[in-house]
Amino acid sequence: MSEKLRADYALIGGTGLSDSNLISNSEQFEVETKYGTVPVKIGEFAGKKICFLARHGSDHSVPPHLINYRANIMALKQLGVTKVIATAAVGSLNEEMGPNHFIIIDQFLDFTKKRISTFHEGGPEGVVHVDVTEPYCGSVRKVLIGALKEVQKEKPEIRFHETGNYVTCEGPRFETPAEIRMFKILGGDLVGMTSVPECVLAKEADLCYANISYVTNYAAGISKHNLTHQEVLDATAENFENLQSVIFKAFELMGQTGCCKE
Repeated sequence: MSEKLRADYALIGGTGLSDSNLISNSEQFEVETKYGTVPVKIGEFAGKKICFLARHGSDHSVPPHLINYRANIMALKQLGVTKVIATAAVGSLNEEMGPNHFIIIDQFLDFTKKRISTFHEGGPEGVVHVDVTEPYCGSVRKVLIGALKEVQKEKPEIRFHETGNYVTCEGPRFETPAEIRMFKILGGDLVGMTSVPECVLAKEADLCYANISYVTNYAAGISKHNLTHQEVLDATAENFENLQSVIFKAFELMGQTGCCKE
């Protein structure tokens, strides 16, 4: 593989982050994997080679239930990526996690229904069961928490939580109030449509992966009005500058902590 087609770190952009000016001297590439072709940008930041991957496509045209998660994660693996920061816009089930708050999630509940969620399909490699006691990499989570604390010194309006339970739903519809009540009973804090199988596949691919979620609204039955996708986009745009500042700082700090596999 050429030096251009290599990166140490990756940023997976969710809703509202379909393009990134985080990296400089970037070039667009298409990475061929056995699961499909993945468009990425590779550039530099803070002396590091970083890959940017738009989860929903550069024009936000791919709905959450049709994302080729296996191709995306395999593309990062083939590029040599070791650590991944993923962003996600979420609804909140927890009144203490309000709009514009950031959450460094540490657990998930999986309510997806039709997605291929593993690379392991039997055959010569046999049956493989991957441990997900810690679904999100502790070392990358530590970097994100450190970045939030640093940025908060300059932007005290930033609010964040060091843990959270992300409920992943199939989508693309929003959830019913009855479903939200159930998720709360089960211990969910946030609801979204993309963390699973993305984090599971990253675990299988031996990538250090963590997620920074940002609350765009309260979930159905908690919100005082009906939900719309435009509301999510508007809230993301409002919080974009803070999100970008945190990601900038996180990549500056990346590599200063050990790896969870060490």
